Amino acid sequence: MPTGLDAVAPSFVDMAHRIVWCTVATVDASGRPRTRILHPIWEFDGERLTGWIATAPQSVKAAHLERQPAISLTYWDATQDTCTADCNTAWELDEESKRAGWDRFVNGPEPVGYDPRLIPAWTDPTAEAFGVLRLEPFRLRVMPGSVLLRREGEVLTWSEPAG
Repeated sequence: MPTGLDAVAPSFVDMAHRIVWCTVATVDASGRPRTRILHPIWEFDGERLTGWIATAPQSVKAAHLERQPAISLTYWDATQDTCTADCNTAWELDEESKRAGWDRFVNGPEPVGYDPRLIPAWTDPTAEAFGVLRLEPFRLRVMPGSVLLRREGEVLTWSEPAG
């Protein structure tokens, strides 16, 4: 079973970008999980996988990430295809990073690209309510539904080496 990032990341990006929407979990100040549906864009350069979420830096999610900057994202579709990324996060809130993030979504590949102006508070990349959250996975799992339903195919996993 392939386990290197270079073997798992392309399958993860293909599935994530086909499914588009994922459930994202953070942890609140009392250690309780909280989920929401979000719409990341992923980029794999052959060595490093990075995800990007356009989101409000003043949100409940932002407060959770301030205390615990790791999140878990899971994509699912009706064929039972699933993929999960457990990630460390970092805000990209300087003007240059916000403009780059805005452009990343405006020019993103179908079907994950979109115009951020769809969100009323996001009038342009400099809007205070607009932020870019960078995702750096430390664990990936890709499971085609065929593994579950027909025992065909394979589950792909990758974890960042400890240390």
